[in-house]
Amino acid sequence: MPNPLTGKGNPYTREEVIERLHETLRNKEPIIGAGAGTGISAKFIEKGGADFLIIYNSGRFRMAGHGSTAGLMAYGDANAIAMEIGEYEVLPVVEEIPVFAGVHATDPRRRMWHWLGRIKEMGFSGVNNFPTHTLVDGHFGQVLEETGMSVTKEYEMIALARKLDLFSTVYVTTPAQAIEMAKAGADSIIAHCGTTVGGSIGVTGALCSMDDAVKRTQDIINAACTVRKDIIFLSHGGPINTPSDAAYINKHTDCVGFIGASSLERMGVEQSLTNLTKEFKSIPQC
Repeated sequence: MPNPLTGKGNPYTREEVIERLHETLRNKEPIIGAGAGTGISAKFIEKGGADFLIIYNSGRFRMAGHGSTAGLMAYGDANAIAMEIGEYEVLPVVEEIPVFAGVHATDPRRRMWHWLGRIKEMGFSGVNNFPTHTLVDGHFGQVLEETGMSVTKEYEMIALARKLDLFSTVYVTTPAQAIEMAKAGADSIIAHCGTTVGGSIGVTGALCSMDDAVKRTQDIINAACTVRKDIIFLSHGGPINTPSDAAYINKHTDCVGFIGASSLERMGVEQSLTNLTKEFKSIPQC
């Protein structure tokens, strides 16, 4: 749906995004989504053939040289950061693929119907639940539950996005969360297997092994399918870092694709800049 005035491809309706993704599958290709923290990342990830982009606050920290987990901390307004990256860096340069906004749904200062309306007006075609409290467990997770900042807010945000005709692709870490997201109307569910390993600021040890990631992913898929059969399932994080890792998950589960943030944007920059600088340093002095 190119804009006749700008030539840009955004925004898309929810049904248009779904049709695009199903067309990818009909072409026997995996669905690849990517987080982008800068305009140049977005531009060249699109050129590489990604099916969609997600803009969330962790992208800014990641591309500033910090761990993506900074996006879960109180280091600024997560919703405002995502909107700023989208408005001033990514949406102006993306030519054709859909762009989704990361939404911190538990922020008590936001009227979510109003915020999602602004997201849609800005030209985003969908939403994602990041920062997400689905990653928080233990005592602190229970505190969030008891004080009105639980993952229930994320389910409610996804249900509202569905009403507003915004596509939704969501992170979950458990089968129970997958069931609730399916009930809320999520179009795509991402099995989140933990912080991505590798690189200069990734974790050194994965939350789970590759076989554990396969089991976690399939358990999430099986649970969501007890509610609906039309969900697109993707994988992310933990030991799933390289194209071959993502291929392994696709082969051994009912996943049809992968979401890369650190594994695409950060790893690509780290490796290419390091190697290119070394090449320049190896040239003759005169």
